[in-house]
Amino acid sequence: MHSAVDVIRAKRDGRQLTDEQIDWVIDAYTRGEVAEEQMAALAMAVLLRGMSSAETARWTAAMTASGRVLEFGGLGRPTVDKHSTGGVGDKITLVLTPLVAACGAAVPQLSGRGLGHTGGTLDKLESIPGWCAELSAERLHAQLRDVGAVVCAATADIAPADRKLYALRDVTGTVESVPLIAGSIMSKKLAEGADALVLDVKCGSGAFMRTLEQARELARVLVDTGTDRGVRTTALISDMSVPLGRTAGNALEVAEAVQVLRGGGPPDVVELTLALAEEMLDAAGLSDVDPARVLADGAAYEVWCRMIRAQGGDPDAALPAARYVEQVLAAGDGVFHGVDARAVGEAAWRLGAGRARKEDPVAPGAGVVLLAGPGERVARGQPLLELHTDRGETLVPARETLADACSVEAAAPPERPIVLDRVRPADPRRRPR
Repeated sequence: MHSAVDVIRAKRDGRQLTDEQIDWVIDAYTRGEVAEEQMAALAMAVLLRGMSSAETARWTAAMTASGRVLEFGGLGRPTVDKHSTGGVGDKITLVLTPLVAACGAAVPQLSGRGLGHTGGTLDKLESIPGWCAELSAERLHAQLRDVGAVVCAATADIAPADRKLYALRDVTGTVESVPLIAGSIMSKKLAEGADALVLDVKCGSGAFMRTLEQARELARVLVDTGTDRGVRTTALISDMSVPLGRTAGNALEVAEAVQVLRGGGPPDVVELTLALAEEMLDAAGLSDVDPARVLADGAAYEVWCRMIRAQGGDPDAALPAARYVEQVLAAGDGVFHGVDARAVGEAAWRLGAGRARKEDPVAPGAGVVLLAGPGERVARGQPLLELHTDRGETLVPARETLADACSVEAAAPPERPIVLDRVRPADPRRRPR
């Protein structure tokens, strides 16, 4: 007979939890038999004492088993998914999902909404008139079969244990635990039932993991957890010290993603999209397909239009625009080194593009546009940023947030690659079970 107090004490004292203890506590918490304060105590013990790789794998499996696991048989194409740990201006999913589908894979992308300074993929897509995030499992399967690409919200029966624990961690100071992060991410991804998974672990001022060492640690745990559960899993670590592309904000990012799908767009967005596409296609057994060619010939844009229409949206409709637009000017002459990603994310949030609480609405047209890119020479008084908002009173706090965020120097900035590292299963002889 298990008890929550025994499990808490075991982890508090630094002991490894047994498979039976983990299975029991996750199931009992999901059913309401373990109280919120007890799970809060256990989460804090995990934060302070850590978990072994075996514990993390079992914790993830129990979280996955708390709800429904989707099955995607009969599609006639391999399934592969991608997850980003979140960043500023990260509209990669919008381009990547139809691109990889156009290359021959099926991409079931269960996404979320933004909280704080990082934007949510569903918030971006909901700026498209008519587009619907809520799909039943049956509609999701049918769209995967017919279009090859789906971006939608996870249903309530996908990893319900994580739904409860995620909210609890946010208010108990236990968000930073790597095993709990891994369990949260991987339980939802494993429940999607894809054959392969590629992770985009962000690193830098605008990311949850500020240093490369922290990002590598999280990527290693995520990759090994996925591999242990039978999913071909790899990770790229990408730079999030400056925003991705030139926009941060929902409709603004959709417009930029469409530019990329039509053969244009910022080089960094194109570069990271293609790097992740190559990784996904390799994991799906489609490494002979060139995603750059598919992006250039318009096939990915055609899948995008079909994907948006399948979920009730109009890909040709005008996107929402903000009522007020103001510019931030360069304070001096020199070379623009960029703008701090976290400051841009927080400014976009203040302008209305994000939310402080899960139930808050977002303004689809709000956000920040970068008018100059790193390495460009600028002159005093030249516009560097545009602030977009529907509420004029938000402009002053957004400007204050960005007051020291733009860097203009005499010399050019050092070259910094967008992809900083690649993480594969630790043991090359290891095979998914």
